[in-house]
Parts: sequence; C-alpha cells; structure tokens
Amino acid sequence: MKVIFPFFAIILFIFFQTACKKDSFITNKDALLVLSEDTLHFDTIFTTTGSTTQFFKIFNRNNQKLLISSIQLAGGGNSFFKMNIDGISATNIKDVEIAANDSLYGFVTVSINPNNSSLPFVVRDSIAINYNGNTRYLQLDAFGKNAFFLRNKTIQNDTTFSNQLPIVILGGLTVAESKILTLQKGTKLYVNANAPIIVRGTLIANGEAFDSTKIELKGDRLDEPYKNYPAAWPGIYFTQTSINNRLQHCMIQNSYQGVIVENPSLNTNPKLTLNACTFNNIYDVAIGASNTSIVANNCLISNCGYNVFIVSGGSYQFTNNTIVSYNNNYVEHKNPVVTISNSNSNNVVNPLSCQFNNCVLYGEGGLVENEIVLARNNSASFNVSFNHVLYKVKTDIAPTLANITNSIKNVSPLFDSINANARFFNFRPKQNSPLIDKGINNALTFDLDGKARIVNNIIDIGCYEKQ
Repeated sequence: MKVIFPFFAIILFIFFQTACKKDSFITNKDALLVLSEDTLHFDTIFTTTGSTTQFFKIFNRNNQKLLISSIQLAGGGNSFFKMNIDGISATNIKDVEIAANDSLYGFVTVSINPNNSSLPFVVRDSIAINYNGNTRYLQLDAFGKNAFFLRNKTIQNDTTFSNQLPIVILGGLTVAESKILTLQKGTKLYVNANAPIIVRGTLIANGEAFDSTKIELKGDRLDEPYKNYPAAWPGIYFTQTSINNRLQHCMIQNSYQGVIVENPSLNTNPKLTLNACTFNNIYDVAIGASNTSIVANNCLISNCGYNVFIVSGGSYQFTNNTIVSYNNNYVEHKNPVVTISNSNSNNVVNPLSCQFNNCVLYGEGGLVENEIVLARNNSASFNVSFNHVLYKVKTDIAPTLANITNSIKNVSPLFDSINANARFFNFRPKQNSPLIDKGINNALTFDLDGKARIVNNIIDIGCYEKQ
C-alpha cells in the first residue's frame, strides 16, 4: 500500500487540477473562438413578410470556459435583422458563458420595411462578438424587394394586374363570375401556402417568350431551402362558371396542383387554352381535367406527380407538348405522365375526345412502366389518338383504346442535358434526337422559346424546335 498510495494520490491530484481548470475562465487574448459561418445570406425577402430563420454556432475550442463580454447587433433597434442568442432575444447580450469545448446557437431573422422603390435592394448589418479584448464579426445581408400585397382578394370588376412590382397573394385570390382578371406580360405572382387562386370568371395571362416578359406564378418563399420545394402554394382552380381562360408564356411551378379545370365550357370556346406554358416541380396534378375542354400548345409539363390527369370525359387537344417526368429528390416519379378516362371514381361517365399530336410522353426512374394509362367505360364514347408522338410503355396500348399513328415507342428522346441528382433538366433535343423532323405540320409558327417552328417545311416533336 505504501507503493500504491502515492500513485493514486497523483491521479487524484491531476483529476482535481483538470476539473478546476475546466471550471475557470480562460482570459488570455489567444483564446480560440470559432464561428460556423462568417456571413449569413438571406435570399429575396419581400417587404413586410419576413423570412425564414437562419442559425450559426459559436464554438469555444479551449479547455477552459470562455466568457463572451458582449454579443451586439451593430444596427441596434433600427436594424432590419433580429437576433436570438441561446434563447435570449436582444440587440446587445452581455456576459455569455460557453463551457470548455462546447458551443452555443445564435438565430437571425430579417424583416424589411416597405419603401417606394420598385428596384431590388440589399440590406446589411453585422453581429460583433467581444471576448478577452478580441472582436469577431458575423456579417448579415439580405436581398429585399418591394411588392404589392393582396390578402383574401376578390376581383369584383374587370381588372388588370400591372407588372410594376411583384404581387404577393395572401389568404387567396378569387375572380368573381363574369369578371375578367388580366395579367400583363412580365407579371410575377408569388402565392402563399394558404392562398388558392379560384377563377369563377375569366383569367387572361398575356406573357411573352423572353424571361423578363414571361408571367410567373410560384410560392412566396424565395429563401433557401424553401424556394424549390413543391407544394409551396395550392394552384389555380377553374370552376363551373369560368369561361374563355387563356394562359400564354406562363411559368407555373412549385405548387401542390397546377391548373384544375372542371365542367364543360359554357360556350363554343375551350374552357382553358394554354400556349407555351411551363408546369414544373408540381407535387400532385399539373393539368387536371374533369369533363371539360382544354387546348394546350407548345407546353412543357415536367417532373410532376401527375403531369396530365383527365377523368369523366371531355374534349382535349394537345399539340407539340413535352410531357415528361424524371425521378428526383423533390417529386418521385411514381405515376404515369398521362392518365385518361371517360369516368371517375364515382362512376360519372361522359363522352371523351382527346388528341395528342407531336408530343413527347416519356419518363425515367421511379416505379412507372407505362407512361400512358387509359381507362375506358363502354357506356360513353372514347376517342383517343396519338399522332407523331414519342412515347414509353411496357404494355402495348390496345387498338380499342387508342389510335396510334406514325409514332416512336420506347426510344430515348435524347434531351440536351438531364441530371436528376442535381435537378438540372434541359429538355431541348440534342442534334441526334429522334424528335427532330418527325412532327406533322400544323398551324404553330413558334416554339416554347419563341423560335420559328417550321424549318425546311417540317417540324420537330415536342415543345422545342431544334434550330
């Protein structure tokens, strides 16, 4: 015991010395403090609506406690930013302790007050962290933009939305029966998650092919990671009384549903005409129809839960559309790109007429074997045709279900660039694509990009013409 006792005494001495050291504060200027970020960037923030919360961590890389004398928001009470450090919200927080080899969280939000400018602007601030005579800075910046805000708005008179500022829809937007809402070229609508667009009257959207003149409809969260999430807003619903709707060069994306159209047209015009529109990254149905009438030309309908979903009959004409889905991290490809029936789940049956001309009907990845699914109830007419299309099916479509002529089956369309992991999709055809020069001539003179459609008196399949 006389030999062992000094050994245990040494161990106990070291233990207590180490414990005391960890409980004491490091005071020299060489103390190591590390920030998880040097700058917090906030993407586009609309005035008054605020943003998502971003966080950072402060690490004490020392074997002793560290006392931070102050954590200060430089802009103080006038700052656009708000900070919360370890559960405390203030502009100047003093005497913050961090245990040895430990860390604490800081959270930052931003809310930008309205101004009269239609131009984007950047607001900046910083957080100063003072300890042991040192100061570390965390930079803050946010890209802000003014907007018009509409909350629970009903269009009671014929109205035109200007492209002067973005328009943020909160609570919902309704176009009353017999009233017309017109969207100028270049109008940008940013729609909240609880704000459906319901059209009882007429919606006219007159976009043009250039990026600055296209009409955009998307969710109002433009900050990471939300800006690319599907199901960010409900979608557009055309009711029984709606007539003469026309969308041209519109981009509808990141919604739960794209356009849902119900009941026949009340006149001889299609209930909805879609010219050169893009539907992308839509969680459920991009184009949903029930016993109605739709004409769609030069549209891109990509990476949606259901790209085209038709039930209960109706009349439809799809010309030079690219209707495709690739399995990706946001929308799993588990449903056909085209589903057509002359009945519905309640066994409501109506006559059906549906033509696809010069269209791509294709998908890859996921669980889908047949990209076209047809369901016929013999108690009503069922007239479906596919003419000069490229399509993908494992099970041949029976002649009793559809008339297929001059079409290409189970061949890759050879799109320009597809990277599903990176979510990069360029659906324009490569130089050696089987889509080139395989279409049948029609009245369309321009493609989705606004380029001349007829080349050497023949056209391509899909929404893009190879130049």
